[in-house]
Amino acid sequence: MSTADRSETVKETALTAWHVAQGARMAEFANYQMPIQYSSIVAEHQATRTAAGVFDISHMGRLRFEGDRAAELLDHLLTRRVSDMVPGDVRYSMMCNEQGGILDDVLVSKLENNSGHMFFLLVVNAGNRAKILQWIAPHVADYPDVMFHDVSDATAMIAVQGPRVQEILGRLFPDKVLQLGYYKTTLCDQMQKPCVVSRTGYTGEDGFELTLKAEDAPRVWENVLLAGREHGILPVGLGARDTLRLEAGMPLYGHELSEEIDPYSAGLGFAVNLKDRDFLGREALERSKAASHASMRVGLKLVGRRSAREGASLLDGDGRKVGEVTSGTYSPTLQCPIAMGYLRNELAVPGTSVEVDIRGAKADAEVVPLPFYRRSK
Repeated sequence: MSTADRSETVKETALTAWHVAQGARMAEFANYQMPIQYSSIVAEHQATRTAAGVFDISHMGRLRFEGDRAAELLDHLLTRRVSDMVPGDVRYSMMCNEQGGILDDVLVSKLENNSGHMFFLLVVNAGNRAKILQWIAPHVADYPDVMFHDVSDATAMIAVQGPRVQEILGRLFPDKVLQLGYYKTTLCDQMQKPCVVSRTGYTGEDGFELTLKAEDAPRVWENVLLAGREHGILPVGLGARDTLRLEAGMPLYGHELSEEIDPYSAGLGFAVNLKDRDFLGREALERSKAASHASMRVGLKLVGRRSAREGASLLDGDGRKVGEVTSGTYSPTLQCPIAMGYLRNELAVPGTSVEVDIRGAKADAEVVPLPFYRRSK
């Protein structure tokens, strides 16, 4: 593909012009021009841990389902039941192939507008959007009364995360939004701009995610930054989003999750509901639940200051490869290198010592429980 062809395929979010105007370091991610950092990854990370950060996450995919059988269709597609959700619920689930491999990890919300019309909003990973659309299409065809729309391009998504989000968003939203419980959602307005507001996030902090019309995103983004200015809010790029989610022990598709990995070896068995229901991948997942897995997802703390990157080998005391790192970074909060990876099942126990091969140099590491960081409540 030529440079010209390639540039034509890279998309912008409704906030890209703002990011560029602020001098953010931009890069292509999941076919979008996205900000990696505005100031420094550490400063943005620490602002989110101590005050608040605002993130453009518009590259995520947003799919809308409505109609009398929408819940039935999603029950067929997802590893968790949605037909028992009530308006205002948000649920984390997997979408698996028939072999039990993870196609994506998703959030599904059930919403009801002022007219009493109910619909589901499914948020999928940016890099998986095209694949999921292709996967869903033939199944939607079996439910002709279900209306299914990819609303990703028409909407934007903004995350506001950190211990001071209540004070900040309290200046912009009514009390009913601030009183939302964890994994709850509602429809409301921000200065007459309609928003879906969900108490969800990907940083380990308290926070909210806003889904709104793309044309409204710049104004709402500015309003959030203005409301949080005296509280120390910063815009945060994908660099700090990755260190934050890694400290929180949250898996990232393409690293900890793939079609070759099942939810149980990823430590996400809680997101599979096998009882009294059928769905795509159920038989394989039932076998997987009963099986002994060759390897399991683990957390690792490393000795020293060198970080292990994706693909680094995990070695036992005899130098034999017993696993592999899937994500690693230097933790700004814990002040040590941390990593996640897959380790042979019998070794995937907290307290186990292993070595990490970092470009030919060995570093000692210990298996530790996930998450690495848990916020005070």
